[in-house]
Amino acid sequence: MIIGIDLGTTNSLAAYMTEDGPKIIPNRLGNNLTPSVVAMDKDGNICVGETAKEMMYADPTCAASVFKRSMGTDKEFYLSGKRFKAEELSSFVLRSLKEDAEALLGEKVEEAVISVPAYFNDFRRKAVKRAGKLAGLNVERIIAEPTAAAMAYGLYKEKRDIKAVVFDLGGGTFDISILMYFAPILEIHAVAGDNFLGGEDFTKVIEEMFLQKCDLPVNIADNADDRFVVDLYKEAERCKRAITDTDRYKMSVKKGDKTYTAEITRTDFEKECAGLYERLKVPIRKALSDAKIKLSEIDKVVPVGGATRMPGIRSFLAKTFNCFPDISINPDEIVAVGAAIQAGMKERNDSVKEVILTDVCPFTLGTEVSVRYSEFKYEDNHYCPIIERNTVIPASRTDEFYTIRDHQTKLDITVLQGESRIASENLTLGHIVVPIPDNKAGEEGVKVTFTYDINSILEVEVTVMSTGKKYREVIKGIETDMTDEEIDKRFEELAYLKLPPREQERNRYIFARAERLFMELVGMDRERLENYVRLFEAALDSGDEGEINYKRSRLEEVMDEFDN
Repeated sequence: MIIGIDLGTTNSLAAYMTEDGPKIIPNRLGNNLTPSVVAMDKDGNICVGETAKEMMYADPTCAASVFKRSMGTDKEFYLSGKRFKAEELSSFVLRSLKEDAEALLGEKVEEAVISVPAYFNDFRRKAVKRAGKLAGLNVERIIAEPTAAAMAYGLYKEKRDIKAVVFDLGGGTFDISILMYFAPILEIHAVAGDNFLGGEDFTKVIEEMFLQKCDLPVNIADNADDRFVVDLYKEAERCKRAITDTDRYKMSVKKGDKTYTAEITRTDFEKECAGLYERLKVPIRKALSDAKIKLSEIDKVVPVGGATRMPGIRSFLAKTFNCFPDISINPDEIVAVGAAIQAGMKERNDSVKEVILTDVCPFTLGTEVSVRYSEFKYEDNHYCPIIERNTVIPASRTDEFYTIRDHQTKLDITVLQGESRIASENLTLGHIVVPIPDNKAGEEGVKVTFTYDINSILEVEVTVMSTGKKYREVIKGIETDMTDEEIDKRFEELAYLKLPPREQERNRYIFARAERLFMELVGMDRERLENYVRLFEAALDSGDEGEINYKRSRLEEVMDEFDN
């Protein structure tokens, strides 16, 4: 069985194909969305999702979130003093989704199609594959989130030719894709985006508005371990959801013995978000320009990601594209559904209509060259593109390069990814050093062929023109890339960190939530909560299933009352 997974910044979820179409896989708490939060309890157990989120609210030092933004980098996160990289934290989320799928399907799940932001570079995509391997999943296919959304939306079932925009604003990343459908071909013509722009940035605007209204320093939110900061974030999230449906929301956050309050209106919020809307426009212009399409030619706008629920975003889309976004499919689930359809196609599932899907290379691929700027001088550190961004893949391109010095006996082909004209400002994927015959400058040269496939694998072939000798290498990347042996070793190191059994998760979530509420409440409310927690603990000790369910439901009712 192959499942589709949307590994999100804020929430993650999985889906699979049935005879009746794609279905979302509920997690162990019965919810479709699993928060992309990982925590470690005092016994060294790893918790994922809602339980981890509650633990984070109670103790920020034991949990991590929004780590997807750091995929493919060396940034480290600390859970109760232990260090983890983003891909390792992601592997815990993936493992949790894998276990949920196996529990539902009653069979082993060893392969997955995982979605990534279209604008993820090579290092980030490989980090996602490593996370899958650490979770016990074979990830042969990575699919761009907008592509998955287009498939879920059913663009490939349209009866007419269509040009569409997929506007994907998730918790931490933004992608814009221009797609065209000419039955049975679904073509991606251009992608652009911002890996550091998402719903979390809109939450930050609300935080800053609250701090300003309460005459508190804005940089107070820089201390991630502060209890006030955690409560402020949670209240800002509530405010963001509330002003989606109402015109205003009164925020209230306690700091020490003092409670700060401030009213946030939707109108003021939209004004403060002006800078974020301007940032959204930059990738939109870039994608339309690369696709050579005018705004007036767009037939449909497909919103993806929970952040697109905000009225301001929907208004922005309507004004920008002069048509109302289609909101007929849940924006939180559409990517996972599309990934499941891709998994079904990979399995040759009879319920999936075949479609010829073309993707594009999201970044330019090239090499470093020296450029002559006088008769006797060359300037190094110039970028020479070989495969331009938004080239339909798979693609293969060849360029020729020649020596610039007498008696040169080797050429160093540096493989780069990016858009800067300065070579060193682009991402270095690897090097190939090729020996060449000793000769005069300009009389020895090589043909360099880049071949890039739909799975983001780059093959580089260098042919010495004077001898015909070929050198070939599949670029795996350097710096943050790991060998299979290193991955296996890290897998063993992480093996001691166990996810608690699925059947225990609900109780763990209840206690984590109760702990968080206990820290928030005071006086009689705190005593009342403690009383219900003790009754639930006594029921657990008794082992009476009926008593456990009854006391759990009573405790949940009380906690719902306090949360509301």
